[in-house]
Amino acid sequence: MLSFRNSALPSNRGDSLPHQAFKGKHKKNYAFYLLLAVYAFTSIHPLVLAKETQAEGNRKFVRTTSTQSGTPRALEVAVTRYVSKDPRHPDLVVDLVGAVHVADRAYYLKLNELFDDYGVVLYELVANEGKTVPDPKSLDRRGVLSNFQNGMGEALELTFQLSHVDYRRDNMVHADMSAEQFAESMRKRKESFIAIMFRTMGFSMARDPSGQTDTDLLAALFSPNRAMALKRILAKQFSDMEGSISVFNGEGGSTLITERNKVALKRLKEQIAKGEKKIAIFYGAGHMSDMEERLLKDFNMKWDKTTWLVAWDLTK
Repeated sequence: MLSFRNSALPSNRGDSLPHQAFKGKHKKNYAFYLLLAVYAFTSIHPLVLAKETQAEGNRKFVRTTSTQSGTPRALEVAVTRYVSKDPRHPDLVVDLVGAVHVADRAYYLKLNELFDDYGVVLYELVANEGKTVPDPKSLDRRGVLSNFQNGMGEALELTFQLSHVDYRRDNMVHADMSAEQFAESMRKRKESFIAIMFRTMGFSMARDPSGQTDTDLLAALFSPNRAMALKRILAKQFSDMEGSISVFNGEGGSTLITERNKVALKRLKEQIAKGEKKIAIFYGAGHMSDMEERLLKDFNMKWDKTTWLVAWDLTK
């Protein structure tokens, strides 16, 4: 999650992007905003767990499920377990716990229960020293992405991750860049949010040249249950998580994904060296494909199982 605090990075003013889009100030290419939300969020029945076996190299970290009649039922996020093949660490277990930054409250309450079972939970938050433990009572809502996430959360009648996940527990360990490190990495890579937004717009137009998503979104805006209709449309975007994230990441990686993942896995090495045996990495679901590749290659681990957490109720 990107939350820039006490940094030189600019805040937005006025309405958030989703509010502008839904108020009609940006009447074209609504799919562009939905694709941005895939990263901003990546980002259901009474909350249950489901287990499934998956083939190597074909892993999904977010999925949508439907009834037999095709009615959307749930947006689900993976908890993917890896076990060590290294004889030096025979009992090591690492779980990639995918995060959707705006979701049903029950999803976050389940995560809080789940985190009790780990020796260490490594979590993402771009923040400066001394601001790495989020306090729901003093969250900075002015940042561009934070404002975007909150605006979309309100539109979809969902809740915000930082308001419900308990980061104050003793086993939570910050494993992300500071705001200064993030800005410096983007400078060195000659990256900008504007360039990312243009790539995203191009991708959304190429993927949906007919504009059907825009048509569906307009219909959803006039639906009697607007929040549910919008959630179902957005959930479809998650079906192509790899394509969407490739836009943000670029051919040579990115600060948003690659460089932040390197920081998280450096923290993982430190915790393994301390003797921790059961570790969770709690990061946005869009980070997980790159994370998995590094776990398999650099940490000599293998996939063990995937458990699915229900994040969005798409039935009511």
